[in-house]
Amino acid sequence: MIKNLSHIGIAVKDLDEAIKMYESLGLTLDTTEEVPSQKLKVAFFTIGDTRIELLAATSEDSPIAKFIEKKGEGIQHIALGVDDLKAELQEKSDKGFQLIDKEPRPGAHGADIAFLHPKSTKGVLIELCKDKH
Repeated sequence: MIKNLSHIGIAVKDLDEAIKMYESLGLTLDTTEEVPSQKLKVAFFTIGDTRIELLAATSEDSPIAKFIEKKGEGIQHIALGVDDLKAELQEKSDKGFQLIDKEPRPGAHGADIAFLHPKSTKGVLIELCKDKH
């Protein structure tokens, strides 16, 4: 079952510049981390029960670099928090959603993640995530 809007992923070219811009809006940076398996570096800002996740490529062949090249900077995905990621993937598959990830994989913030293909979600890349805490 989907329990919350975990975060909104925003693709940026320059992470430091984007962090400064969000701080100038009045948000406080929580943390940054590198996710080598995804070839990206992320920065998190918490707003209530939701986070903004800034995503910057660490390699020209990363999915984020390709996204920015094709669509420019901006919202890249919406992440929905779930209690049981494997069960959610099975349910979504049974309902006809196209899965990018058939099995959970490690993501930022220690979460397990999996994506639904935008072709089956009206053009929106949806991440399902199970937080470790």
